[in-house]
Amino acid sequence: MANSSGKKKKGAVLVVGAGVAGMQASLDLASSGYLVHLVDKSPTIGGIMAQLDKTFPTNDCAMCIISPKLVEVGRHLNIDILPNTEVEGLEGEAGNFQVALKSHPRYIDLKACTACGQCRQVYPVTAVNEFNQALDLREATYMRYPQAIPRGFTIDRNVCIGCGLCEKVCLAEAVHYDDTPKEFSLDVGAVILAPGNELFDPSKFDTYNYLNLPNVVTSLEFERILSASGPYRGHLMRPYDREEPAKIAWLQCVGSRNINACDNSYCSAVCCMYAIKEAVIAKEHAHGNLDTAIFYMDMRTYGKEFEQYYNRAKEHGVRFIRSRIHSIEPEGECDLRLTYADEQGQQKSEVFDMVVLSVGFEVGKETVELGKRLNIDLNRHKFAVTDGFKPVETSRPGVYVCGTLQGPKDIPQSVMEASGAAAGTSALLSESRWTETRSLQLPPQRDVSKEPPRIGVLVCNCGINIASVVDVKEVAAYSATLPTVVYNGDNLFTCSQDTQEKIRKVIEENELNRDVVAACSPRTHEPLFQDTLRNSGLNKYLFEMANIRDQDSWVHQQEPEVATAKAKDLVR
Repeated sequence: MANSSGKKKKGAVLVVGAGVAGMQASLDLASSGYLVHLVDKSPTIGGIMAQLDKTFPTNDCAMCIISPKLVEVGRHLNIDILPNTEVEGLEGEAGNFQVALKSHPRYIDLKACTACGQCRQVYPVTAVNEFNQALDLREATYMRYPQAIPRGFTIDRNVCIGCGLCEKVCLAEAVHYDDTPKEFSLDVGAVILAPGNELFDPSKFDTYNYLNLPNVVTSLEFERILSASGPYRGHLMRPYDREEPAKIAWLQCVGSRNINACDNSYCSAVCCMYAIKEAVIAKEHAHGNLDTAIFYMDMRTYGKEFEQYYNRAKEHGVRFIRSRIHSIEPEGECDLRLTYADEQGQQKSEVFDMVVLSVGFEVGKETVELGKRLNIDLNRHKFAVTDGFKPVETSRPGVYVCGTLQGPKDIPQSVMEASGAAAGTSALLSESRWTETRSLQLPPQRDVSKEPPRIGVLVCNCGINIASVVDVKEVAAYSATLPTVVYNGDNLFTCSQDTQEKIRKVIEENELNRDVVAACSPRTHEPLFQDTLRNSGLNKYLFEMANIRDQDSWVHQQEPEVATAKAKDLVR
């Protein structure tokens, strides 16, 4: 069917926002026969989830979950990634929209950039590292994080001094200082909005002395502190003196359920659970007996297995104190004093080494402006207005929404909504499936039946998830002693895009006909590695995974020698 104007509906979709929800919607649509234009204002995709250390209630590594999606989105023929790009306007009707877009320059040509890193090494200027929440510095020529997609560098011209060094060392001639913004338009049949939310800025109403006390951090800053790719490489430290804290407090509902200060009267849905998670994970990172206390109004643990997670945290020694902290006072040079009334009305005072502010979600100004440009209705809290029976449809037909723009929610709910938005879009545009897609030309599959086994083994470091317990290099060296193993190695993140390319080259250069990866869960990662084998001309079932994380490093956290021996056995 055509739309009301009589035009045939377009078989392309614009997805705005490339966090976990936007990526899931894009993958669903691209695999269902639609061309997807995935837009994000950042130079890379991944959203806030790429900045997290772990996820609740399973304590899974956030990057381990999202990295296969990053790679899949990056190499899917029917997904065009448009980084550094914003939506300027939307005309037309459902089935036939004309989208006006503006792409901002990154001053490095992604088609030419090989991500070798030479430009970063010679750049003499540094800038605040936004990805690490300003806890450290980055080069003016940078890649946001190790697994970043698109895989290429960006020049921050706000701090660039124009010395020309990066252009001189770039053998690929990818540096273009004269890049300018580009405006263009696309014809699409539907739009899915997944721009995510911003986190509340506690400096707006600084009753907690966030700006003046360096050991008062936000929850996202604490995530970066815990992360293996963060400023402290996964070591638990407080910002002021890089010492390991012995006592940490979490303050709940900062920027949520607050009518007077910020008018964010809603619950942000995730703060209770991520505070519990951070307290539990911090205890795992600590070398001593870490005292953790969560000050709360109500513990809202309403999801699947969330209450059990809360109860397990109590068993791990996390203290839960029902009290609303009014303010934080400095104690000595760098400690922090909290004064509060307990449930019996008794006034108490405690000194902590560090305080984490559990900040909630709010819709940012840029997203509000985007909603106005797209002519969709927002409620008083600036979230998209949807019908209770049509939770992924906005007020404008043909424009769908998923993730935290629809309302505060956690990662699984965002992913489910993303698939719902993709399904609604597919129903609208079903007549135009496969009209604009591109077909994948796979290399012919090698017949290895008469070849002797030639096995390659790659062992994943995965930061603190595996390498803090398992001696990765020892496991990799051991694999070389096994029969028919002709190649062995270890990688920081085996699931990243650059390592997938490395695997393809290793298979070709060493004439491998079988591949083993020792890393995390096959449940989430096996399809990624199988696709890499198939793209290399091998049958995808000539691949095996050894789960040295879930079945080993997590089980034997306090037994590194046992864990290393078990990892060898799993690889063997």
